[in-house]
Amino acid sequence: MSAIDHYINAIMKQGAAEAWEDGSADTEAHHLLLALASHEGTAAHTVLSSAGLDRQAIRSALDREFEHSLSVAGVSLAAYDLPKPSRDPERRPGVGASARLALERGFTAATGKKDLRPAHLLIGVLNTGIGTVPRALALAGVDRGDLMARAQRTLATERW
Repeated sequence: MSAIDHYINAIMKQGAAEAWEDGSADTEAHHLLLALASHEGTAAHTVLSSAGLDRQAIRSALDREFEHSLSVAGVSLAAYDLPKPSRDPERRPGVGASARLALERGFTAATGKKDLRPAHLLIGVLNTGIGTVPRALALAGVDRGDLMARAQRTLATERW
């Protein structure tokens, strides 16, 4: 296996662990974003860190997005004592539609598999106009377009 294959495998495993922790049936793009932020030493991690987006900051942004989405539907999270997510220890999350699309967009951003790098995966996760990731980043005051541009710039100068 190549270095990028090992990296993608690690991101998918970490994304699945994030999804399982959330009690989600599927790994989605926001779980991949959390995984990308967790893997130090890559351009993707550096780009996220440069915007103040470590794993905890992303988790906080996702929590705010969840609360905001509920409030749009007229539900106040503070009014309810929600239970912790239930997790089936025997079931591992599948790969959800937003994660599949993020991976496809990341792979498409590279000229070929031999050129695929961690920043391409970050670009794939960020390159959507709708969904949990753009809403969470907007609520956190992060310019998604600027973040994508930073990731693009790293492709010209960094291998990983």
